[in-house]
Order: sequence, then C-alpha cells, then structure tokens
Amino acid sequence: MRMIALDLDGTLLNSESKVTKASIDAIKEAQENGIEVVIATGRASFDVREIFRSTGIKTWIISANGAVIHDPEGRLYHSVSIDREKAKGILQWLEEENYYYEVFSDDAIFTPQNGRELLDIELDRLRSANPAADLSKLELAASQQLSQNGYAYICSYRELFEADKDINVYNILAFSFHKEKLQKGWKRFEKEKGLTLVTSAEHNFELEHIDASKGLALEKLSQNLGIPLSETAAAGDSQNDYSMLKIVGKSFAMGNAREDIKEMADEVAPANDENGVAHILRHFIDQKKV
Repeated sequence: MRMIALDLDGTLLNSESKVTKASIDAIKEAQENGIEVVIATGRASFDVREIFRSTGIKTWIISANGAVIHDPEGRLYHSVSIDREKAKGILQWLEEENYYYEVFSDDAIFTPQNGRELLDIELDRLRSANPAADLSKLELAASQQLSQNGYAYICSYRELFEADKDINVYNILAFSFHKEKLQKGWKRFEKEKGLTLVTSAEHNFELEHIDASKGLALEKLSQNLGIPLSETAAAGDSQNDYSMLKIVGKSFAMGNAREDIKEMADEVAPANDENGVAHILRHFIDQKKV
C-alpha cells in the first residue's frame, strides 16, 4: 500500500485521547518508507495539528468529516461548507431543543457558553433516574468532548450570522447522553436535502454538506497525489468512517469498532488501546521492506 488514511478518535487515539509512542514511531517509519499517511477525522484541522505538535509529524489532514482538506504544511487544499441559511436553521432547531452543539469553522469550534451546563443537566437527570448507575464512562465522554483545541464560546448561534460575520460552517455536531434525544435529532435531519448525516461516537450526530465525506475527500486526495485507491488503505471504528473504508484497497476496523464496521471491513485490527494502528502500519512497512 502506498497510502493509508487513519481516523483519530477510537482509532489512532487511545481511550485517553492520546497518541501513543508506538503509534508515533510507526507513523514516522511508514513515512520514511514512502507510505503517505493521511489523518481523516471529524475533528478540526487546527485541533489535529495541536495533537501532533510535539511529535514532529506532518500529514495531509482530512477534517470535519471530509469537508476540509489541508496539506502537510497546513495550507488549505479543498473545502465545502454548509449553506449559511441551512446552517442557521439547523442551529436554531438544536438551540431550541437544548442540545449541546459545536460548529466547526476555519479558525474555531463555536459552542454555547452554557455547553458544560447542558451536559451536566443531562448527567444529573440520569443520576436521578438511576441512583446506583455508574456514570463514569459518560463523564469521561463529556470531558473528552470538551477537551478539543480551538473552542470559541457564544451565547447563541445568532452571533455567527450577524451582518459583519463571514463564517464558513463545515460541520455541526450535536451531543446528548439521552438516546431518545439523539434519535429525535437523527429523525429530524435524516431526510434533509443537501446534507450528509453521520455519527462518530455513541453520543452524537454530525451534519455536513452532501458533498462532504471522508470517502469523497480521500478520493479527491488520491487523484491529487496520483495514488490509486486500490493502493490505499484506511482504518476506522465508526459510522462516519464507512465512506472511506468502502472505497479503499484494504480496509481495517479497529477491535473496538462498531459491529457493522467490523462486518464490512476487510480485516479487524487490534483495538485502539492495543496500538492497533501501529500494528497495521508495521504490516505495511514490512511489506515495503521485502
């Protein structure tokens, strides 16, 4: 394989949202052996660069679930944003329904000033309903969601659409611990024309332009670099990875992946907490050395 696209959360990042030394070393060795490593994530590109800042690693970055592509030097190569009026309508509904949300733009992730409070209220309701329940995993999910780099806080979505603002909206993420609330949001947007609706984790759903997906972005990058998709691999764990896993020459689901992703992938790799990505990369590096 000449290129590999790697999802971040649940794939390259472990359950503590860290890149292990084993993975860092494997990425560097893969690059030294001529393998083009691409990060393909729902996160923002500036967040990805911060994650890798101390490692010395530079890669192509497909961010916002395929809505944006940056080259290894951080230069914008491609982007497709949600229509402003459509984005405004989405955010109006999410705010009226009291969802925690994030708006991914060029330089910031905009989120409500009361975002943590919204999540705390949901957790408190779950505690009241199930006093004996262990909510530590949910608390960890909340802290991980709030630990990204580049947040900018707003009182209301309306601030993003003021006359003097010219903000590109690439991705809108909604987060909730209540399954019924997530299902309500999914039902509200699943047939919305002009949008891609995906989920990247148990407690969210995400919206992008219909022409934005990890698969479409990887296909565009493949053409630009002259590396056929047949000579490209991809690794992921969630539903938003499906579009890229289905088009590559070799697809890997992580051991911690959703069952439907495991079923469609060519191979199941060790879990993210078992350095699964390093395992995949070592396999391709060994092939290069033969």
